[in-house]
Amino acid sequence: MAAKSTTQPNARCWVWFKGGLNEPSHWRGGWYGAPSVLGGIRIEHSDYVPCRCPDWRVVFEEPQDLNQPPLIPEDSEWKLFPTEPT
Repeated sequence: MAAKSTTQPNARCWVWFKGGLNEPSHWRGGWYGAPSVLGGIRIEHSDYVPCRCPDWRVVFEEPQDLNQPPLIPEDSEWKLFPTEPT
């Protein structure tokens, strides 16, 4: 049996994405996530492989302004590894 990867069931969430060449930074919905046993939030979306992000990148209530950034810690990581416990 695989090790449990989250501390509670998945819930709908929004993830902060850095802008690119053709789009500004923004909160993106359609994700499901839960706190990871490894720290941070394990997130899932049907278009992406599951991954683990720092807490500051994920909110569980829809932001009023999808373009308003979260407080981003200096020198922060955007994606955490590994995704699953071994």
